[in-house]
Amino acid sequence: MVKRIVVGAHYGFRDWLAQRITAAVMAAYTVVFVIAFAAAAPAGHAAWKAFFAQGWMRVASLLFFASLFYHAWIGVRDILMDYVKPVWLRLSLEVLAILALVGYAGWAVQILWRN
Repeated sequence: MVKRIVVGAHYGFRDWLAQRITAAVMAAYTVVFVIAFAAAAPAGHAAWKAFFAQGWMRVASLLFFASLFYHAWIGVRDILMDYVKPVWLRLSLEVLAILALVGYAGWAVQILWRN
């Protein structure tokens, strides 16, 4: 009999499911964006600004970016857990990845909601 020793690592299903759900959200946003873009056909800066000024587009874009950043975090974390063995280096790289993704999320919010 094989005994699995759980040491705090993630063993899969939750992260696998989260990646599939975030991918589905991003795919749905892409379809909606293409349809809305085809209908509006923004040609200049003012038209693009008006296109993204709609409340539903801002919320949909924010949901897309949140899904993108969570999807990226799961992927980066899994790669680091698999290939970076020194704990100090892995944790340092994970912290850098978290800081970058949180910074990108703040930047996305700032872009979407500035006047």
